[in-house]
Amino acid sequence: MLSTKICKAVNQLFPLPVHPFNLQNDGIKTYAEWQFEKGEQTIQFFLEKTTAHEMFYHKTVLDIGCGAGGKTLYYASKGVKKIYGVDVVEKYQNEAETLAETKGLADKFEFVLGDAANLNFDDNFFDTIIMNDAMEHVAQPLDVLKECYRILKPSGRLYVNFPPYHHPYGAHLSDVIGIPWVHLFFSDKTLIQVYKELAKKHPDGEERIRFRISKDTNGKEYFSYINKMTVKKAANIVKQTGYKIIYYREVPLRQIFKPLIHIPGIKEAFVKMVVYILEK
Repeated sequence: MLSTKICKAVNQLFPLPVHPFNLQNDGIKTYAEWQFEKGEQTIQFFLEKTTAHEMFYHKTVLDIGCGAGGKTLYYASKGVKKIYGVDVVEKYQNEAETLAETKGLADKFEFVLGDAANLNFDDNFFDTIIMNDAMEHVAQPLDVLKECYRILKPSGRLYVNFPPYHHPYGAHLSDVIGIPWVHLFFSDKTLIQVYKELAKKHPDGEERIRFRISKDTNGKEYFSYINKMTVKKAANIVKQTGYKIIYYREVPLRQIFKPLIHIPGIKEAFVKMVVYILEK
């Protein structure tokens, strides 16, 4: 397919961003270790309104989309009473629990394998819930926000931040495709083929493909790892919940692009991060 050849040729012109999958393959650091090191960055935009102490200290906390638990354990290090990390990927549990032991935080941490839209927690259980880079991945975002509302204590807070779909790397393919905004120039069909061909060159290639790509009921392949969450779509979802918006910000890719995030039609491509602090 010509579009596949063009995409692969153009991709050779762009260096790949640093990606934890590749760091782990190269034996530099595990995914969990990388997450822990990036822990402060995952909450940096919330700290414009609040503090890590207010978010975590002596709080019962849930981290949705915890991955290998590294960022969850960073939050745990801020004095949580107890923190639970939930993810749908079973293999992350061992890596998360191993890091928890290494960091001396095993008594404060629990990995939960499950769907964030249907959690086995009592009503009014959590003081804090955080969804860092998870809103764009969950299959049922509205159901997840409603479930968070159920299990949050009164006046509890949900912290949400995510890169919108039209972000330069919003397709979440940058472990093998370094072209910025590649998903705006090539179809999903082309990108699926390119991703599969490039991922297979890695020792964990088949695992990456299964992680990113699924088939619908008609047998058609699609990127199941993301839900193509946009700024507009997120706003419409939040409106359907009972949360009070305590803080909201659209962070530009760079300050020079700040005027562009106010222009309908193009703003989505220049927003680096969407940030919500929601209160029950």
